[in-house]
Amino acid sequence: MNVNIHNFNTLDFDSIAIQPEWNLPEKRENRMHSIHAYPAKFPAFITTKAIEKASQNGITVNNIADIFCGCGTVAFESVCAGRNFWGYDINPVATLIASTKSCSYDDCRIEAYYKSILEAFEVCQIDEQNSVYKNERINYWFSKTQIDLLLRLRTAIYTSVDNQKYLNFFLCAFSNILKPCSKWLTKSIKPQVDPNKAPKSPLEAFAFQINMMRKANKEIEGIRGVAHINTANFLEQQFDEPFIDLVVTSPPYVTSYEYADLHQLSTLWLGYTDDFKTFREGTIGSLFHSEDFQLNQDKLNKTGSEIVSSLAKVDRRKAKSVAQYYVDMQLAISKVANMLNQNGACLFVIGNTEYKGIHINNAQHLVECLISEGFENIEVDRRKISNKILTPYRDANGKFASIAESSRKIYSEEFVIFAQK
Repeated sequence: MNVNIHNFNTLDFDSIAIQPEWNLPEKRENRMHSIHAYPAKFPAFITTKAIEKASQNGITVNNIADIFCGCGTVAFESVCAGRNFWGYDINPVATLIASTKSCSYDDCRIEAYYKSILEAFEVCQIDEQNSVYKNERINYWFSKTQIDLLLRLRTAIYTSVDNQKYLNFFLCAFSNILKPCSKWLTKSIKPQVDPNKAPKSPLEAFAFQINMMRKANKEIEGIRGVAHINTANFLEQQFDEPFIDLVVTSPPYVTSYEYADLHQLSTLWLGYTDDFKTFREGTIGSLFHSEDFQLNQDKLNKTGSEIVSSLAKVDRRKAKSVAQYYVDMQLAISKVANMLNQNGACLFVIGNTEYKGIHINNAQHLVECLISEGFENIEVDRRKISNKILTPYRDANGKFASIAESSRKIYSEEFVIFAQK
């Protein structure tokens, strides 16, 4: 569906037809996409289709960016396709995974480092003065025995691996075993203890993880591009000159949990912070960096203002959060316009949602942002949502619930929005 300034105000976004081309990949995803659990993963095949669509519109795609790069799905697909990539994410756990995925490795070096890690683990002494023993959250999620073993393993990794690329590989593996080795309820959409869970052995979990990652690495046919992964808030980036041909990205859900909560085990164990809550600051739409509510309302475009005004009648706190989200998105689109080369394009995958009966039309807000920034050739399609670890289902009171418990309308589609500068 082509959208422009003339038909935007009369278009019913939910009536846009589902396009099968955006629903299913033509082949199985590379195992590298599954080396680390991550909420609401971006469908890998969409990157390839985005490159094809840009090419069909006369764009030579050499440089690709993902402004919310998450675990690096677009990064991996871009470099495998021979393009250079720039990714931005405020979450260091995400950028660790993205950096790991967008490289290829010599399997003999992996095996040698792994043997050295196991040897170092056997002789590693427990340091009872280490700060992990004093961390309240680590003690909440792990038993003393598990902490001992994980600390020895982490120490062995740092003392055995002297190459940053390979160090990232093993730290990524360590990060992904933390939840299985903890009391965290498996596949829970929020931090929740499972009192009946038997945590896995760290060494056994690590061995399984390394074996899986080695198999994934062997599947890579060749990485021909270079990935530049930045642990940074995209909203704070300045671009003196445009340098990107294509942006492919998926913003976080406006009503999802703070992602910092879901990554707290890795954040704490990898030493990114002593208090994972600090990573909420600066996260798009987070109340932890929101400005004055009235000030944000004054910045909103027409769609954003109408949605926030409706939300304020039923839940002022949520309205404040959504207002910050929309202000952040408006700034993000402006910066995308600044980083794109003339005739460059962007492709967004974004979903609508509902909160206490209020329809939150994120797609319509995003399209209005693109029109305001002067983007043209705007095409809006819908696709079926693939299986995601985190999808924000809420009950009638706005609390997270399973699909079965949710009494609100369930959105089983999301929007694919393409626009050209």
